[in-house]
Amino acid sequence: MKVSEWSKAAQGWSLAAGRWSAAVGGQGGMRADPLAPHGTFIMDMTWVTGRIAVGGGIWTPENMAQVARAGVTHILDMQIEFDDTALAAPHGITVLWNPIDDDFRPKPPEVFERGVEFALEALDEEGSRLFVHCAAGVHRAPMMTLAILCSLSWNLADAVRLIETRRPVVDFADVYVNSVKEFLLEQVGKREAASSL
Repeated sequence: MKVSEWSKAAQGWSLAAGRWSAAVGGQGGMRADPLAPHGTFIMDMTWVTGRIAVGGGIWTPENMAQVARAGVTHILDMQIEFDDTALAAPHGITVLWNPIDDDFRPKPPEVFERGVEFALEALDEEGSRLFVHCAAGVHRAPMMTLAILCSLSWNLADAVRLIETRRPVVDFADVYVNSVKEFLLEQVGKREAASSL
């Protein structure tokens, strides 16, 4: 499948996920904008905390403008399908493109290391707001958000519950949760090794 075809397909998935999230009462999500032309939707973005949002692909300059208006200062883009960097540049939004495939295979700790390091540095900046997204906001972005929350001292089960409550469309596949657990265990091992020096 060509990148342009992935982009079209993922836009459809993101739209469907947002409609489902809005239908079940999720915060954020794609919903009709009463001031926009018929059939126009606002960004699929759900705030799981006051400063961390999770959602689907951005894809267009218009959607990026909506992300900027929501106060997002940093984007952690987990989708392999599209790099947001060029769309974000005019808005001064910092992007980490951390692409991984949604293939239901274990994810290496390096993916989480990059994402968590970026997120923690972003959240250290006063007034910053982070948007973690993939194509549909169902697997990869929630998985990374889970790693970020746990790195901020959240209990894994509580973090899963928070994300699922705020964004019911998420699907925490066991293989992805186990990848997060492996990353967290590796981080604990590194901290213990560093403290013994």
